[in-house]
Amino acid sequence: MAPNRSVTHRHFQDTGIWRDAPVYKGATKFPPLEDAKNILITGGAGFIACWLVRHLTLTYPEYNIISYDKLDYCASLNNTRCLSTAPNFTFVHGDITSPEEVQNAFRKYNIDTVFHFAAQSHVDLSFGNSYEFTSTNVYGTHVLLECAKNHGSLKRFIHISTDEVYGEVDEDGEDLIEQSILAPTNPYAASKAAAEMLVHSYYKSFKLPVIIVRSNNVYGPHQFPEKVIPKFSCLLHRGEKLLLHGDGKHTRRYLFAGDAADAFDTILHKGLIGQIYNVGSTDEISNLELCALLLKQFGRDPAVDFDSFVKHTIDRPFNDRRYAVDATKLKNLGWVQKTTFAEGLKATVDWYRKFGGEWWGNIDLVLVPFPVVKDSEVVDADNSGSKNS
Repeated sequence: MAPNRSVTHRHFQDTGIWRDAPVYKGATKFPPLEDAKNILITGGAGFIACWLVRHLTLTYPEYNIISYDKLDYCASLNNTRCLSTAPNFTFVHGDITSPEEVQNAFRKYNIDTVFHFAAQSHVDLSFGNSYEFTSTNVYGTHVLLECAKNHGSLKRFIHISTDEVYGEVDEDGEDLIEQSILAPTNPYAASKAAAEMLVHSYYKSFKLPVIIVRSNNVYGPHQFPEKVIPKFSCLLHRGEKLLLHGDGKHTRRYLFAGDAADAFDTILHKGLIGQIYNVGSTDEISNLELCALLLKQFGRDPAVDFDSFVKHTIDRPFNDRRYAVDATKLKNLGWVQKTTFAEGLKATVDWYRKFGGEWWGNIDLVLVPFPVVKDSEVVDADNSGSKNS
């Protein structure tokens, strides 16, 4: 069944804000592939995927880029409106859990390459609405795989996963390689691990030409402000307090979205079928350190202002202390991280200062400590009928 969205829905209301925004993309460029022409990118109006959509569309006029997106609460057509006049760009409003819609897209656009980004990805929400994560991340992936198999002429199915499938890494633990055991600890990570099992099974059973990519945390302009860096940037811009989960000592490694786009581009052009590639940086910081860095970006002195702006709230039911992956295999393909965390954070904060308050419409309900999503929209928790943990 086709998505039931009218042209008056907020996603289709063009305020023109995107016209003032810089057009971000990656920096890599390779000789075009002879067997790639029509590239389907699921979740193309979402954060990470939109960087690749812009990058491939603008860098490779030889490729036709089809951005396929349900337009969930965290998506925005503003992320790709700058491409509206590009002859090699097409947006398709569709749901990956609909076999009919997906099959129609494969046939209509004669798809030969798939980048599968579309997913429910906010870990907090997975504790309160895990069925939605299973539906989108597992069943949606299964639909894509089956349609790709039936299509019969696919050259590459590049599945975007997460480093969270590995589970928690000890503070003194070694960086995990692609052959490390999967041990997810939250419903989101478990759904992504399950999706990977399906992808691998289609490679073995049906010879589908798959590649799996596991990335650490990606940040940058265009990220929906439910995630920590854009959320805290928007809150500080409003002069509001930051609420940290637990003690704030959990660490994460961050990769700027432009470097992530370069990684995906490298894997498209140099990656080997049947392989898994970690995408990772070495920029590892705790949430406490992140708050201090953000306070500095907004002209505050952490030594003076930290306790006034940073408060603590209850932690997730389980919160991995850290993740750590080894990206040597990807680096051997020629990929290098170009953006330091200091450079990326400044560019990100500057973008949210200018555009964060309007890019997705009203984000007041997104910036509360525990947002609630119902029927693909962020809703008032007091009137939602349910609350997330």
